[in-house]
Amino acid sequence: MYKSLGLLLIILLLGAIPAAAQQPPIQHVFIIILENKSFDETFGPNSPAPYLSTQLTGQGELLTNYYGIGHNSLPNYIALVSGQAPNVVTQGDCQIYQDFVPGAVQVQVNGQTAGQGCVFPAETQNIADQLTAHQLTWRGYMEDMPATCTHPALNTQDQTQTAKPGNQYAARHNPFVYFHSIIDGPSCAANDVPLTPNYVFITPNLCHDGHDSPCVDGEPGGLVSADGFLRQWVPQILASPAYQQGGLLLILFDEAEFSGPNADTTACCNELPGPNSPMPGITGPGGGRVGAVVLSKFVRPGTVVTTPYNHYSLLRTIEDLFGLNHLGFAGQADANSFGLDVFVAGP
Repeated sequence: MYKSLGLLLIILLLGAIPAAAQQPPIQHVFIIILENKSFDETFGPNSPAPYLSTQLTGQGELLTNYYGIGHNSLPNYIALVSGQAPNVVTQGDCQIYQDFVPGAVQVQVNGQTAGQGCVFPAETQNIADQLTAHQLTWRGYMEDMPATCTHPALNTQDQTQTAKPGNQYAARHNPFVYFHSIIDGPSCAANDVPLTPNYVFITPNLCHDGHDSPCVDGEPGGLVSADGFLRQWVPQILASPAYQQGGLLLILFDEAEFSGPNADTTACCNELPGPNSPMPGITGPGGGRVGAVVLSKFVRPGTVVTTPYNHYSLLRTIEDLFGLNHLGFAGQADANSFGLDVFVAGP
């Protein structure tokens, strides 16, 4: 029933390398990103996702003050892999898959690329570029993507904005196709791949990430379908050889609700706006409090962490784990890595 999560599942398959100071020797990182749910809706007492909110938090740690960095969806996905802040076009989820038009000064403070548009110039680096440069491997598995590296033609309408029966893939939930450094070379076809039943590691579509409710195929969607997807696939990830060899699984939401009773556009961690949009959350400074679940033999099961973190913090954490430089706002002083409040030194 659940071919993959309607969220983004980025899978970084990494070889053994020295860990950064005070970081555990994690060798493999899995990130599952769900869609558009505020913290209280997901983790509150009446959550429609009991597997995520109760069982998985019991196995791992709950980060109660984990925040998205903006609205709508796409800026959060881009931030997670590059540290780039929103611009006006990405805040609109790039209805037109348009080339990025740089400003007068391309790279500004905190490694931000100035300008407007969707597909960042080749000079704007992301975590995939970093991993490749360090001879490490990465994969992005996208549920319902019809072929490797699927994205609209440059400067044309994005036809994946709305789910269709039999195809609920959304390009805007696939951050790798928004960088010329990836789509202009062979790495996109090799590493940005569709989910098939033969893969152990998977990612969701617009239904299974909780975005749509109800879904075009008749499923209930929302947290109910997302929880069902997690219930089926998380145990397989936890049992995989890669996870068993120093694995880390993070289950996140891209942003809180943008409208309605659960709307939240707050921010944490002294988040700064980039040069391209004065208000990352459109009507507020950020993407709201969403929470996150962390599973690993290097965390304390059943604990709650109240330290504020956001997507820039997570990017910085991954970079620190694998000895990489900090990209974009991941290099901002307040984008602190997950520390000893999250990790323990050994299993």
